[in-house]
Amino acid sequence: MRVISGSRKGHRLKSPKGLDTRPTQDRIKESLFNILGDIKEDSLVLDLFSGSGSVGIEFLSRGSKECYFIDNSLNSIKTIGYNLDATNFNEKSKVYKNDVFKAIQILGKKNMNFHYIFMDPPYRKNLILSVLESICENNLLKNEGIIIIEHESELILDTHIFALNKVDERIYGDKTITFMNKH
Repeated sequence: MRVISGSRKGHRLKSPKGLDTRPTQDRIKESLFNILGDIKEDSLVLDLFSGSGSVGIEFLSRGSKECYFIDNSLNSIKTIGYNLDATNFNEKSKVYKNDVFKAIQILGKKNMNFHYIFMDPPYRKNLILSVLESICENNLLKNEGIIIIEHESELILDTHIFALNKVDERIYGDKTITFMNKH
């Protein structure tokens, strides 16, 4: 696993040990960023269920201003810290070991709004709808923002969910990337 493009292109990244995480494959990450196009330089990014932090780090490498990494696994938090040290992105990052729902509430109370929210929750745990609902309730997505969801391909997300519209969807074998924005 590596940084695909931008200021840290080619940097190798570590993955958390064990079978609890599925790092986003480089080819899927590359495709996701090709779909997004140029990343806004002043953009704030929220990386939920961060795992290794590779997607948030890719946003930073491509010019994002700051990224918030959220994961409840100590192993993942340590790996994210290692990867941020290796890419020298500590100053542009906030890393929180917390439950995603608690973190969303905390960020909502701080009136945080994000240009990009990436989430790759554990598969087959029925978390996506409740996380999307919490994001909407806490107003975490900027009006022009986009949510990117990596999920198992057998899960088909509706065209309209809460205050969100599905704007694109790409299937990569057993994984799908769905893009959503506000109505």
